[in-house]
Amino acid sequence: MSTTPAAYNIPNLLTYARILAVPLIVLCFFVEGRLQSSDFARWTALGLFAVASITDFFDGYLARIWKQTSNIGRMLDPIADKLLVASVLLLVAADGTIAGWSIWAAIIILCREILVSGLREYLAALKVSVPVTRIAKWKTTIQMVAIAFLLAGPAGDKVLPYTTEMGIGLLWLAAAITLYTGYDYFRAGLKHMVD
Repeated sequence: MSTTPAAYNIPNLLTYARILAVPLIVLCFFVEGRLQSSDFARWTALGLFAVASITDFFDGYLARIWKQTSNIGRMLDPIADKLLVASVLLLVAADGTIAGWSIWAAIIILCREILVSGLREYLAALKVSVPVTRIAKWKTTIQMVAIAFLLAGPAGDKVLPYTTEMGIGLLWLAAAITLYTGYDYFRAGLKHMVD
C-alpha cells in the first residue's frame, strides 16, 4: 500500500490552493479596472476569497484529525494567510474602497502580521513556541469577514446598503484586537528576548 508524500496530502493541497487564490483575486481587480464597474469581477474575487478562507480552517483541522501535520504545512500555512490578507488589503486600498483614516486600520493589521512573524521566527530559533490564543482566532475571523465585506464593496452596496461601511467598521474592530494580540505576543516573547 503506497502512502501519499506529506507535501501532497490533502491539508497541504488546501494550503497550496489558498496561495494560488491570491493571484486570481488580484486578476479580478485588474479585470474590474478594465471593464469599468464590473460587479462580476468583485463577486468572483469575493467567492475566491471565501473559498480560500474556508480552506484556512480545514487544512489545520484535517491535518490534526488525520495526523497529517508536516513541516511544510506548518511553514506554508501562516505564509498563505498573510499573503491572502496583505494582498487583498492592498487591493482595496489601491482601488479606493478604503481610504483616508481607514487605511490606518489596514496598516495596523499589516504591521502586526510582520512583527509577530518576526517574533515567531526569532523565538523558533530559541526553541520557544508561542501558541495562538483564542482572542487571536477571533481577530482572524473578524478580519476575514471585514475583508469579505470590503471585497464586495460597491457591488455589495447595491445588494445590501452600507456593505462597505460595515467592512470598514469590522476592519477597525479587527485592528483594535490586532493591537491587543500583538502586544500579548510581544509581552510573551519579551522575557526570551532580554538576556
